[in-house]
Amino acid sequence: MRAYLTLYCKASRFNTICDEISINTVLDELIHMNLSLNDVFLLSGPADILVHVNFKDLEEFINKWFNPIRAITAKEAMIEKTEVIEKMENLFVLSEGKLYNEEPYAFLFQNTHPINIEQVQQDLQNIPNVLSADIVIGPYDLITAVKAKDREDLKRLLLKIQKEVPKIQGTVTGLVASIHKNA
Repeated sequence: MRAYLTLYCKASRFNTICDEISINTVLDELIHMNLSLNDVFLLSGPADILVHVNFKDLEEFINKWFNPIRAITAKEAMIEKTEVIEKMENLFVLSEGKLYNEEPYAFLFQNTHPINIEQVQQDLQNIPNVLSADIVIGPYDLITAVKAKDREDLKRLLLKIQKEVPKIQGTVTGLVASIHKNA
């Protein structure tokens, strides 16, 4: 099973050095939890950090991932809000997309009408540069990992998705920063 957690780090709007220290501290704590660098993404978008976890059951998710990540808040006072996209009562990705090995350039957090969700997932995964599209329960219906060379390439991809998958009702884009590559 798969889940995503979005983390919002405490940050001072007037002190970007403090912001960077706060985010780096949270990233370091996540890496110390034996999360793969391929499953932790620093975002410029709807959240500061996206964490992708795999688990066998709800108990493992709570004990191995949710509670320890939530404990960073108390220990470090660095995480302002932890939001499980699938929410506590629905923690699971309903339908997993393709597996991918490449680092995404961005994640798209998308909504569609429930009757269209499986078709939208299938249509998305048929588009070149879409690495994967997971159907989730929560504030979004799908989380889509995409690759692009740069922002212009991403804009072209978003226009292609908009044209080829018109049943998407809304998209929020989170660009992936690559600072953790040096860790």
